[in-house]
Amino acid sequence: MKPPRTDRGRLLLLLALAAAVTVFTATVPLLRDWFDLRVYYGTVNSWIHDGGRVYDYRVPGTPYGFTYPPFAAVVMLPMALVGLRTAIVTALLLNLAALAFAVRVCVGPRWRRYGWYGAGLAACALALFEPLRDTFSFGQVNLLLLALVLVDAGLPASGRTRWAGVGIGLAAAVKLTPALFIGLLLVARRWRAAGVATAVATAATALAALVAPDASRFYWTRALWDTTRVGRLDYVSNQSLQGVLARLGVESRAVWAVLVLAALGWWAWRARRAVAVGDWQAAFALTGLTACLVSPVTWVHHLVWLLPSFAVLIRAGRPRVAGALYAVLCTSVVWLWFDDASGVGGFLGSNAYTWITLGLLVWLPVGHLPAGRRPMSQSTSATAAPPSVAAPAISAAPDQPRASPASTSTATATGTGVVRGTGVDFGAGSGVDSGADSGFGPGPGNGHGRTRSASSEPTGSTRPAAANPQSSSSRASS
Repeated sequence: MKPPRTDRGRLLLLLALAAAVTVFTATVPLLRDWFDLRVYYGTVNSWIHDGGRVYDYRVPGTPYGFTYPPFAAVVMLPMALVGLRTAIVTALLLNLAALAFAVRVCVGPRWRRYGWYGAGLAACALALFEPLRDTFSFGQVNLLLLALVLVDAGLPASGRTRWAGVGIGLAAAVKLTPALFIGLLLVARRWRAAGVATAVATAATALAALVAPDASRFYWTRALWDTTRVGRLDYVSNQSLQGVLARLGVESRAVWAVLVLAALGWWAWRARRAVAVGDWQAAFALTGLTACLVSPVTWVHHLVWLLPSFAVLIRAGRPRVAGALYAVLCTSVVWLWFDDASGVGGFLGSNAYTWITLGLLVWLPVGHLPAGRRPMSQSTSATAAPPSVAAPAISAAPDQPRASPASTSTATATGTGVVRGTGVDFGAGSGVDSGADSGFGPGPGNGHGRTRSASSEPTGSTRPAAANPQSSSSRASS
C-alpha cells in the first residue's frame, strides 16, 4: 500500500488512524482510573491534612498504598495544595512534556524531515505502546524519571559538567530503578559524575529523613524488603526475571541472585564496549533494559525504559526488527495468561515482554553510529609525513562500523590520523542541530574531547474485578 501523496490524503489517513487508536485504547486495554495517582494523592493528603503516616495510607477498598522511598512523598507534597482533578490534569501535561522530550532526544533533529505527518504517525504509534498507555492512565512517574535521566545525559556534552549526575541522583532518590545509571557512570569511568549522582541521592534521602523521620525509618528497615506491599511477584504484569521465576513456582533467592548477577555481568561488558566506541545511546539503552530485568518487580508500565532501544535498532538499520518487537509490546498479549500461566504456552506467552527485554540486552546493536557521529579524525602537524599507501588496513571491531572507502581516502589525502570517537551519540545530533550533543558521554572536564554535532503493581482497585483482566479494576500499581 502506497502512502498518500497529498496533504489532504495524509490528513484523512491520520484522522482514520487516530480514530482506530482511540477505539482500541478505549475498548481493548481499558483505562486504569488514575490508580497510582490516587495512591500518591491520598498518601500526601493523609500525611499533611490528617496527620497520618506515609506508609499507613491505603486506597479505600484496597490493600495498596505508597511504596516509593520517602523522598518521593516529599517531592509530591504540592499535591496537598490542589484537588484531585487538578493533579490528574497536571500529571497528564507533565507526562506529555516528558514524552515529547524523550522522543526528541532519542530521535534527534531527524524528526523535522517528516513534519506534521510524521509527528502524527509517531503519536498514533506511541499511543498504542502498552507501557506508555499504562503510564498515562495510571498517572505514573516513569516518563518523568526517564526525562530527568536524559536531561542529565546531555550535560557533559553541553559543557555543564559540574551538574552531571544530579538528574540521575534525584531520579534514584525518587525510585530505585534509575540507580543502575550510576553503575553506567562507573562502568564508563566517569568518576566525578558518579560521585555527584551518589551524593545527590544520599542528600535527597537525608532530606526526606529530616522531613519524615518515622517514614524513612520504616521504609529502609521494613517496607523496602517486603515485596508483598506492591503485589504478588507471580502477577502477570511483573515482567522481570523474578516474575518469570515466580510464575514457574521457583522461590529460591539464590537462583534469582545468580540470574541477576549474570544479567549485570553481561550488561557491564556490553555497556563498556558501547562506551569504548562512543555509542552512548546504546549504553543508555542497555542500562534501561537491565534495570527492568534485575528489579524484583517490573510492572508493564516500567517498560518505558525500552523506548531508547527502539531508537538504537532503527539507527542501526533494523527498522523491521524494531517494528515487530514494538508491535508485540502494543498488543497486551501477556494478559491472555492472566488466569493460568502453566505449560509451555504459558511460560512463553506470559513472559513475552521479558523475552523481548532479555533479547534486546543480548543482541542490541552496538557501535552503529550515524554518519555524522563516525569516529572523528584528529589533524596531525602540517610537517608530519603522510601515511603510507602500503600500510595494512585495520579491521573494525565486530561491534564497530567499518570506515567507508571515501572517509579512508579523505583521511589519507589530508594526512589525518583516525582516532576513536569519545563524544556523545544520542540519535542523529541528539536533538540538537549544531553545537554540543545531548547524550550520555564524556565532555569537558572529564579528560575527553568534545564532539562536534552536524515499583509497584496493578493488583487492586475500588471496583470489583472486571471480566477483562487488563483493567486496573483488578490490580494496583506504583
